[in-house]
Amino acid sequence: MLEACPFKVIVGEEIRTADGEIIGLFLKEEVPPRLPADQTVKLIKEQGGLVSIPHAFDRLRRKSLTEEAALRIADRIDIIETFNARVTFARDNERARRFAQDHTLLTAAVTDAHTPGELGSSYVEMPDFEGPDEFLQSLKQAKLVTHTASPFVHALSYWARLRRRVFGWKPV
Repeated sequence: MLEACPFKVIVGEEIRTADGEIIGLFLKEEVPPRLPADQTVKLIKEQGGLVSIPHAFDRLRRKSLTEEAALRIADRIDIIETFNARVTFARDNERARRFAQDHTLLTAAVTDAHTPGELGSSYVEMPDFEGPDEFLQSLKQAKLVTHTASPFVHALSYWARLRRRVFGWKPV
């Protein structure tokens, strides 16, 4: 199926750990949810994957990785989102940037799109790569393109969750 895709696909998963969310990239197998962050990182690394921290330090997301957990696993983090377009407070993205700088981590910018209109507002421009090691080398040369999403996108996400709970609506 991936052979039919006209662009590069990285198999990844946003994993809800007991300490908040972690993204595993270049995965071969699913990683079970709700394990401690340390165990989740171990399982990602055992399959040759990369560890990325999404929406780091976003004070409005209950699912963000705790600072305590981030410090515990800092030496095994490969990438941290230092710009997430959906982060409401710029200081939270800045805090992630400082954490990346203090721990010599590679950085990424993402839209974290939940609606089609958000796609492509923030992204990473980087040279082509093959596999996780080349990906990290490419990311070192990357340019982060950043544009903050409208705060109204959170209302759209809330409406989608409400529709799902109340009316059993599921996207097609």
